Amino acid sequence: MPAIEVIAPHDVALGSDEGLHVRRTLPTRARSLIGAWCFVDHYGPVPADHASAMSVRAHPHTGLQTASWLFSGSIQHRDSAGTSETIRPGELNLMTAGRGISHSEMSAGGSGPLHGVQMWLALPDAHRWTEPGFEHYVPPLVQLDRVQALVFLGSLLGSISPVTTFSPLLGAELRLNAGASLALDVNPRHEHGILVDSGSLSVDGRAITAHELAYLPSGPAAITLQADTDARLLLIGGEPLGEPIVMWWNFIGRSHEEIVQFQRQWNDENRVHSVDPADHPVFGWPNGEAQEPILAPGLPPVRLKSRA
Repeated sequence: MPAIEVIAPHDVALGSDEGLHVRRTLPTRARSLIGAWCFVDHYGPVPADHASAMSVRAHPHTGLQTASWLFSGSIQHRDSAGTSETIRPGELNLMTAGRGISHSEMSAGGSGPLHGVQMWLALPDAHRWTEPGFEHYVPPLVQLDRVQALVFLGSLLGSISPVTTFSPLLGAELRLNAGASLALDVNPRHEHGILVDSGSLSVDGRAITAHELAYLPSGPAAITLQADTDARLLLIGGEPLGEPIVMWWNFIGRSHEEIVQFQRQWNDENRVHSVDPADHPVFGWPNGEAQEPILAPGLPPVRLKSRA
């Protein structure tokens, strides 16, 4: 069996030291991608009305999809594709940035502690200039012996997600009772990642604990999970992207020059606050958003390098 790589999270504050703290496991210095998955932030639980809850004003994205998944709480999403949608536990918000989009995400009060995962998917070169869009999907519960699954992207355990993706992908939440064992048939062409939210388990015999991300190279046609305690995890996967990407702040491009252009376009559109979409010809303005946007920070004084 190929060696399993275990990635420990590192703490990142969104916005400021007082803002929402996340446990980031992708990207790292050692690994930038699992299939097309290029970003995994795991957060909470935190009280929805606490200063550290999610409060992310309008900001841009290019060349990616964002996948939002909650275990508890709720978030109000607004974007410049015209979407205003509340996400709740067991539901997927998938936003396609494509050529450029802006959105905001705010904790919705009165819905319990905020606890979930924010993930990004790099769009293949052939599709990264697609028109922006949004999909909301509530996957059906798959019930097995001491195992439950929610398949929100791709297919697993006979459940198929209809959500649009631009490369072969997999995304699912799995819940295993203590002592449960599960042999999953998977696509051997896919790389996989297993993010443990709570509990502990072994993945093909390798022990993984809460908040760690296990990386499994392509090759095997099955993954065996054995729960030591009640455990909840996210399984992500996909065919290796096979393309270098340049990722900085909220942008994904293919060159340093593209990132420079995205940064300038966003800041030029937002130096004077306006909610009129006509003042935002590239990124648009989130539907119903009234607060001032987040300007892009200054670029580093070195040339941005691509990630493989």
